[in-house]
Amino acid sequence: MMYDIQKIREDFPILDRQIYGHPLVYLDNGATTQKPKVVVDALVNEYYSVNANVHRGVHFLSQQATELHENSRETVRRFLNARSTSEIIFTRGTTESINLVASCFGEACMNEGDEIIISEMEHHSNIVPWQLLQSRKNIKIRVIPINDCGELCLDRYEQLFNKRTRLVSITHVSNVLGTVNPIRQMIQTAHAHGVPVLVDGAQSAPHFAVDMQELDCDFFAFSGHKTYGPTGIGVLYGKENWLDRLPPYMGGGEMIKNVSFERTTFNELPFKFEAGTPDYVASTGLSRALDYLTDLGMENIYAHEQELTRYATQRMNEINGMRLIGQSPHKDAVISFLVGDIHHLDMGTLLDRLGIAVRTGHHCAEPLMHRMGIEGTVRASFGLYNTKDEIDSLVNGIERIRHMF
Repeated sequence: MMYDIQKIREDFPILDRQIYGHPLVYLDNGATTQKPKVVVDALVNEYYSVNANVHRGVHFLSQQATELHENSRETVRRFLNARSTSEIIFTRGTTESINLVASCFGEACMNEGDEIIISEMEHHSNIVPWQLLQSRKNIKIRVIPINDCGELCLDRYEQLFNKRTRLVSITHVSNVLGTVNPIRQMIQTAHAHGVPVLVDGAQSAPHFAVDMQELDCDFFAFSGHKTYGPTGIGVLYGKENWLDRLPPYMGGGEMIKNVSFERTTFNELPFKFEAGTPDYVASTGLSRALDYLTDLGMENIYAHEQELTRYATQRMNEINGMRLIGQSPHKDAVISFLVGDIHHLDMGTLLDRLGIAVRTGHHCAEPLMHRMGIEGTVRASFGLYNTKDEIDSLVNGIERIRHMF
């Protein structure tokens, strides 16, 4: 299939906006992606023509909304190549998915003195939930260090395992460095020690194919808004044998089978983990977004974004005083940088005046910043609709600002 970038860009009306008199150059896809018309149209259509609470309703609209919601679960199953829709839990996003595992797995499978392995490059969402568990149950958090290029030290990873290790929770792709971790190898190592693995897929699911059968991870989390879908919805994939073992995350409607004042029995999977009214409209939007990605072809998206990343790296290395943070050869769609003594906030603010949207700060990864000896970076992150012309605009903007200083 030919990757027709101009035709693709027509699917995203916001890309035609002007910002301060300049064409919008949107390079903040690591934070959230823009939405294609098919996604927004699906949301509008459901609210205007199908809207009704799902499950248990006997009337036509409820039945229709339920069918759309559960068809969306099947779309997610196909996208991840999970074995069953019972393994697909709808959440509010990657953060809630990780918190769900921390709460439920921590409750059922961890005791005082038990250990979890995370890494130095984790997003706060994959650090803080384990610290909360640490404060409740006095578990120990062990951290895989990274080298100066921004790659995990796999020899140190091997050495962290012991008889108290209960879980590995690791990012697939760093949201700051762009490093793509050798996640399949890491899962095999963990499984050799009898330890399950949770993968933070927030920065991988939008960019390349993620196959649960190939990876063989035990849990996988991603967010709708980073995969060109609506905000406020995400997914936790979990192997059925693990989800069966874990207690519910929250109590209320939908996650129950029977309730009395003496005793409650819980619903079957996946509903055991979906208390309350789900965002059944957003699940439809997510389904349309994943269909959109599938129709474009994840391999085509990956090839396009890899070309952009290589081109951006080459162009930015031509800038005097440029310092790229994260030098792994295995990178994906993210470039974090500093230029000379220019503060990252100043660079981001001035780029914005040129219509160029980037992100500045610590990117919810303060321990990683401490490791790299910096306070923050400017981050340009690419999506399926970005172009080399936009990268040229970024480079020209950086040069213009550099000369100002």
